[in-house]
Amino acid sequence: MIEITSGRYRCCDGMTRRSALKAGVLAFGGFGLADWMRLNAQAESAGRSLADMSVILIWQGGGPSHLDMWDLKPNAPSEFRGTFNPIPSNLPGLDVGEHMPRIARVCDKLTVLRSVTHPDSGHESATHFLLTGYPPTNDIPSNEVPSYGSIVGKELGAKQPGLPAYVAVPRAPRSSAAAYLGVEHNPFEALGDPGNEGFQVRNLAPPANVSIERLEHRRSLLGRIDTIRRDADASGTIRGMDTFAQKVFEMVTSPRVREAFDLSKEEPRMRDRYGRNTWGQSTLLARRLVEAGVRFVTVDMGGWDTHGNNFETLKNSHLPKFDLAFSALIDDLDQRGRLDNTLVLVWGEFGRTPRINPGAGRDHWPNVFSVVMAGGGIKRGVVLGSSDGHAEYPKDRPISPQDVLSTMYRQIGVDQEKSYVNEANRPVQILNLGRPIPEIV
Repeated sequence: MIEITSGRYRCCDGMTRRSALKAGVLAFGGFGLADWMRLNAQAESAGRSLADMSVILIWQGGGPSHLDMWDLKPNAPSEFRGTFNPIPSNLPGLDVGEHMPRIARVCDKLTVLRSVTHPDSGHESATHFLLTGYPPTNDIPSNEVPSYGSIVGKELGAKQPGLPAYVAVPRAPRSSAAAYLGVEHNPFEALGDPGNEGFQVRNLAPPANVSIERLEHRRSLLGRIDTIRRDADASGTIRGMDTFAQKVFEMVTSPRVREAFDLSKEEPRMRDRYGRNTWGQSTLLARRLVEAGVRFVTVDMGGWDTHGNNFETLKNSHLPKFDLAFSALIDDLDQRGRLDNTLVLVWGEFGRTPRINPGAGRDHWPNVFSVVMAGGGIKRGVVLGSSDGHAEYPKDRPISPQDVLSTMYRQIGVDQEKSYVNEANRPVQILNLGRPIPEIV
């Protein structure tokens, strides 16, 4: 039986107020057909192909602390700098937090944006903003516009027949769905925990005691039912479900798909390298999926809402797991010759407050935070932008989330100026603000 669910991780209730945005200008932009053709020619001359591009989104829902990972301030007063020390990375001039020693060894393959900024400090609304590129019209939105995973899946499709174009591991965060693009462009959710021994994708298993032949017979019967209701469905929802059901049937019966999701095919040393936990094995599964032909994979690493015990949580749980998984992914993709064809994006909905609260935690802070990109033809070994002495606001080169997404769309060959028609029969651009970041493309 197929389940369509939405993953959750525990956050605080969230703030509904809007913080003042001290700096930053959002620019109109995009690129047309001539630009796309030129970009494709450039990619091919560099040994890449836009047709082979994939995206892995590592979503750190809850809001990771930029001050304790990518933008430490060792000279700030103690109530700002926290308890972690910076360590040098292999990229001259870039220090990272001491609990990311493996990541420190791959920083020459990364681009770190230290001056990303937006005005929304609410979990749900900021998540919608960063997963779609559009701020919502209310504080607790429900996919008012499509997620960029759905857009990439619709525009580019899977690279191999029978595979889903868009997958979420283990579950899809809120605001990851397709909205008016139709349910067939929602993410396929792996469900279950890839970190568990014997992990299997529930959505790929036929019902108990039902063979593939019986499943085919049931599918044939369903196709003859509700013809009148389908003909009368003006919204297109039923047609979308038909398309979704067809895709699911193809996946359930495809050895290629089952092989892609089968982590037991990996060498034990490789599984150890990523970390034998949910985040590590989900990240390894993402690599397997893009290698097999999936176009867009979201790895849901939620749980960064550290209002209390920020330093203990990061030191003993989050940073060691993230350090293993992310460093392994970058090295693995690079060694396999796939990093240039796989764009990796790491962010959450905002950063954390520079000033430590009485509970040894950090609160919501969208005014400036760090975002990491790698691969996909992005320049390697770049640190762009900076924050002020307390990591409170951009010091220079403010960057909007839409600029980040515009860069992603450019690198994979999606025209952000293309429009879809929404439920109100109005055209809505894929991305109406933002432009590619010239320093990194």
